[in-house]
Amino acid sequence: MLKEFKEFIQKGNAIDMAVGFVMGAAFTAIVNSLVNDLIMPILGLLLGGIDFANKFIALDGSDFSTIAAAEEAGVAVFAYGRFINAVISFLMIAFVLFLIVKALNALRKEPEVEVTTKECPHCLSEVPLAATRCPHCTSQLEV
Repeated sequence: MLKEFKEFIQKGNAIDMAVGFVMGAAFTAIVNSLVNDLIMPILGLLLGGIDFANKFIALDGSDFSTIAAAEEAGVAVFAYGRFINAVISFLMIAFVLFLIVKALNALRKEPEVEVTTKECPHCLSEVPLAATRCPHCTSQLEV
């Protein structure tokens, strides 16, 4: 089992996967900053000064000015503003990944192969496009 694990690690797939996870974590930090520091303040301003990161309901019915104050008091909170931020972050990450995969798929498309042969209708052998007679069955071919 140790030998199989060593072979798995050396194949490169595990290294590629590890690099992907590290890049994903770094990318997530960037997107979270983009959402929390740039997009949500602008969206809040457009919606009348709403700060989504600080939108919550204290489950004991108390009134607190911030989530931090409620959490410091030990009150359970329904932090729907954080959820909204998380949903927006997810949608942005998903959209960017969609664009990356779409671009990679466009690069991977195989070039169209030029057709240089045709099939003889009599013996079904492959013959050059310019051939007028099949070399296998000697049938006359249409040009």
